[in-house]
Amino acid sequence: MGLYEDLRAAHGPVAPVLLDGDVRAWLVLGYLENRDVASRPTQFSRDPRVWHGWRSGEIDPETSPLVPMIGWRPDCVCADGEEHQRLRGAVTAGLNQFDHRGVRRTITRFAHELIDTFCEDGEVELVERFAEHLPMLTLTHLLGMSDESAPELVRAARDLFKATETSLASNAFVLECLEQLVAEKHVRPGHDIASALLAHPAGLTDEEVQHHLRLILLAGYETTANLMSNVLRMVVTDPRFRGSLAGGQMTLPEAVEQVLWDEPPLMVCPGRWANDDTTLGGQQIKAGDMLLLGLAAGNVDQTIRPSAATPVHHNRAHLSFSAGTHECPGQDIGRIIADAGIDILLTRLPDIGLSVPEESLSWRSSTWARHLTALPVSFAPGPAGRHPPGSAPGPAARSDGRPAATAPPVPGPGRSRDPSPGSPG
Repeated sequence: MGLYEDLRAAHGPVAPVLLDGDVRAWLVLGYLENRDVASRPTQFSRDPRVWHGWRSGEIDPETSPLVPMIGWRPDCVCADGEEHQRLRGAVTAGLNQFDHRGVRRTITRFAHELIDTFCEDGEVELVERFAEHLPMLTLTHLLGMSDESAPELVRAARDLFKATETSLASNAFVLECLEQLVAEKHVRPGHDIASALLAHPAGLTDEEVQHHLRLILLAGYETTANLMSNVLRMVVTDPRFRGSLAGGQMTLPEAVEQVLWDEPPLMVCPGRWANDDTTLGGQQIKAGDMLLLGLAAGNVDQTIRPSAATPVHHNRAHLSFSAGTHECPGQDIGRIIADAGIDILLTRLPDIGLSVPEESLSWRSSTWARHLTALPVSFAPGPAGRHPPGSAPGPAARSDGRPAATAPPVPGPGRSRDPSPGSPG
């Protein structure tokens, strides 16, 4: 965040930056400028083939670790206009087929299973053992994959977002897993996103289905895992935060919203490409230039948020899920995973606390996000397999695709049963 403020002080709301390999781009730092870029698809395309860097040789598409993040793919993120509407309509239909209570039941089952693996120990590292695995277990289940796929996919997804020398191999592994899933769903369709995409009237090809499954899996996993880690860190390190939850001044969904303002799980969103010469934030943008949405920087822009200390947990106007026609369509599912998972953890382990000095916590940063590397906590050991009344594990859907008849979990004190209803972007 200090870098963003240095760039803002030197260049204003739009700053010239260099990515890995000295690749040139503009980083949009201002809140209003971010919304402007995200809301003008005719001026700022989402199709990376507009970028002049491919033609100038500025990047090697065979070796650059940036390619998994900025390369073209046959999905709705890389499309504009009618093609974007066709593809995004299939994605939103696939996501909207799930009842929120059914999704919550699935999260409840996986959360209890994860907590059962460490609740008797009295201590655990929450990032690896809980925050990274619950979103992947939930998303692989919703996509139609086996639960056993999650551990390998967690490692591949994290590596892909780090933009390391192995990112291309990790991306290939994810695509291979999803190609196999598409082939399986042709033979045995079910109540899942993969089957919904294959059956949608938009007529998606197998390749388009595969890449949309990649999009849902990676975008949903990365943002939700980071969001859960950030909320859990606030719960165990900030007495005011914990006190507001315990005292009922703030519900858990409101706490999630506050963290989305303060620590967006995706700090920089790639990317937009200028269709024509234009001016933005006092900078001269040339046709074909790359722009990156600075979500974290925009959320603390003093133009709209004079004091970062002001509570904003009732306000969803942040940039954490982007904005405009490409606003994240799965944000409600991400909120439910974070809300339900953390709710269950705090209900099962109410005295949880940080077991190391707060100043010893560390992060791993990439161009796109900042990850908490570990969150070691301690608590009074409790028995495995004994779940609070009303929160017994149960599947979201039966094997024949019909909803399971399982009672929804009972929310704990000061927490809402479901997040506020909202339509996908």
